[in-house]
Amino acid sequence: MTTSKIDNSQRTAAKVAGIAGLLTFALVVFGNYVLLEPLIVPRNAADTARNILAHQTQFRVALICFTTYGIGAIVLLTALYVVLEPVNRGLALASALFRLVFAMLWLIAPLNSLAALRLLGDASYLKVFEPDRLQALARVQLAGSFDDYYVGLPFFGLAATVCAWLWLKSNYIPKGLSIFGVIASAWCVVCAFIFLIFPQFNKIVNDYIFDSPMALFELVVSFWLLFKGLKPVGSNQAQAGIG
Repeated sequence: MTTSKIDNSQRTAAKVAGIAGLLTFALVVFGNYVLLEPLIVPRNAADTARNILAHQTQFRVALICFTTYGIGAIVLLTALYVVLEPVNRGLALASALFRLVFAMLWLIAPLNSLAALRLLGDASYLKVFEPDRLQALARVQLAGSFDDYYVGLPFFGLAATVCAWLWLKSNYIPKGLSIFGVIASAWCVVCAFIFLIFPQFNKIVNDYIFDSPMALFELVVSFWLLFKGLKPVGSNQAQAGIG
């Protein structure tokens, strides 16, 4: 359907969705690539452990970024539901639930990271383990955070695919952008499932290509909602007909 009437709650929710989308994107990029990634030494648990212990505050701030991202994802899904519910209530609810599952799985990652930090601590009960064993266990916990993300990724992709379809049916955003969103998000879902079945798939298709097109779509939509707002084609066509 093409929606020609937009109420104030939808317009407000669109602005909230734009702000939440941009803030969550900035938080996850900053937390992961600026704060956390420099501390992780690939295939070296000992150096990774030393880096984390030497920069505990930086490590914990990264976890705050990830936790706040989870909160922002819930704000975003609520705002998107308000905007898209008039288009198709069932699909809007399904999209919100898919995104909620992703947010819940995402929040497991900080728990794994805190467990890694605990393993590297100086509690007396840890002294029964050798330091190198604790470092290896801590590295396993950190690696588990990536598993949390890739298990949640199909839900994120499904949420984005349904949203993109609703954007396409509503004409609230440019049709070309909506079509790109459907393709990019569906691609992410397919890649995520293949990767979970065949872990070596990322040697054929780089991990970043799984979700980067979808992330670009969500980023552009966030900018559009914040600065352009909702512009139903039906309303514009009606005005043109009157003129």
